[in-house]
Amino acid sequence: MESLQVQEESILIEKVCQIYEKLSKLETLKPSKDVDNLFTQLVHACIPHSSINIANLPANIQEIRSKLIRLCGQAEGLLEAHFSTILGSFKNPLHHLNIFPYYSNYLKLGRLEYDILNQHYSTTSETPKRVAFVGSGPLPFTSIVLASYHLKDTTFHNYDIDSTANSMASRLVSADQDLSKRMVFHTADIMDVTDELKDYDVIFLAALVGMNMDEKNKVIQHLAKYMAPGAILMLRSAHGARAFLYPVVDPNVLHGFNVLSIFHPEDDVINSVMISRKFVEPVNIDNNYLHLDIGSLMASSCKYCDIQPFNHPLGHMKMIDESM
Repeated sequence: MESLQVQEESILIEKVCQIYEKLSKLETLKPSKDVDNLFTQLVHACIPHSSINIANLPANIQEIRSKLIRLCGQAEGLLEAHFSTILGSFKNPLHHLNIFPYYSNYLKLGRLEYDILNQHYSTTSETPKRVAFVGSGPLPFTSIVLASYHLKDTTFHNYDIDSTANSMASRLVSADQDLSKRMVFHTADIMDVTDELKDYDVIFLAALVGMNMDEKNKVIQHLAKYMAPGAILMLRSAHGARAFLYPVVDPNVLHGFNVLSIFHPEDDVINSVMISRKFVEPVNIDNNYLHLDIGSLMASSCKYCDIQPFNHPLGHMKMIDESM
């Protein structure tokens, strides 16, 4: 059984490396037949359940994985810009969102994240009033889906470092009487945003904000420093072979937060979803690092030991549940 697993992992790694070599030789990652075919092959190779442990891969494969994630990020940005431009040409862009080939995935992910948030969000009000999405891009589907179908009285503040992306995104909602009032776009590096972060009940961190562990950790530490006590941080991660497509968030780096649950989808929704809550008690911060006794602060948890089925109507997934 073990030898079969090793063989399957070897085949997967070889396939991924072959696709990486082809992608790295392309002149551009803009949408085209060749680009679409290669990324389709990559996704199909990585989506099936795999017990592969990315952390145990040899250094040369880790380097390829890191480069591949950056290529995926570039291609995703170009794909979103391409379709945002097309959608922006319509009188009512939001009426045509289904032309985007992965729109149904965003509908599923939006419903999943809302259900997860709804399970753990608790405050005096029924729903969060102000939500921030960090890394919204030219096609802010998550904010649009959540604002349109799930959080209909919530204001969404979308942060992106690219002013062109924000202009394209803003154009998509400008014709909608409701969303144009509840969707705000900020051009900023989130590392330069400080006191404003205290205004949000929930902050979503896009999967590609922080392309490696060090970059991701710096962003998380920054959010831990400035978010309001008790506020929710929603993060996207990856599990198994899907970690060849997106960065993995280690729950142990969420210093300053209580990790509530981690959800690993097993359908065509690629990203895992992690929900955490900033500790209410103040923490000491020195040189932007949080000094916490995580063992004592999370003593009531089981250290991510229980994996239980989560019966979600939109797909099959696993949940690691950390009760507070």
